[in-house]
Amino acid sequence: MKAAISYKEVFMLIFKRDLTIAFRHKDDILNPLLFFIIVITLFPLGIGPESNTLAKIAPGIIWVAALLSTLLSLDRLFKSDFLDGSLEQMLLSPHPLFIIVLGKVIAHWCLTGLPIIFIAPLLGLLLHLDENSYSALLLTLLLGTPILSFLGAIGVALTVGIKKGGVLLSLLVLPLYIPVLIFATSAIDTAAMSLPYSGQLAIIGALLIGSITLSPFAVSAALKVSTN
Repeated sequence: MKAAISYKEVFMLIFKRDLTIAFRHKDDILNPLLFFIIVITLFPLGIGPESNTLAKIAPGIIWVAALLSTLLSLDRLFKSDFLDGSLEQMLLSPHPLFIIVLGKVIAHWCLTGLPIIFIAPLLGLLLHLDENSYSALLLTLLLGTPILSFLGAIGVALTVGIKKGGVLLSLLVLPLYIPVLIFATSAIDTAAMSLPYSGQLAIIGALLIGSITLSPFAVSAALKVSTN
């Protein structure tokens, strides 16, 4: 008799599956990243090349661009699986749905959040970001972008059965992103003044732990409601 598949194996199967599908459709990976780059590069053209002005608003620009590019990529999280029937099979699977959801969300973050983290310091140079702020920028993105994926997954799960749910998704998700945006930009601004920003990082870390713990269960419940 074949041994039951462990939670870790289920997670890795879903994780590798989503990465494989994404690499077959490279535009799903490139479009959010290109959107992130374009939004940031437009600001110096629109506001002007004044370094002090750009440095002052750089944290907000980078984080708003990261937020919007993540929002742009959320629709593919469950939509394609819903359309081809894969999502229904996942819901009928004997394995816990929250493990499947966890694998899909982390795969989404690897495809969307990690490229943003890698490219953000280069774009920070374009915006004349203060040299003391780069470590804070990377830390806030490392802690904050997974929160965007986990919270966004809840909105996607609630609207997966709606044909044109993009506007509704934005209305559901954007208010949840505001605390992350506030504390992340605050941490980067505080670092620019050479002050400790561990308090803001602690709050973002707490939000990350909470989203990792609770979001998969909320997404699982939302998927069951949306597909019935």
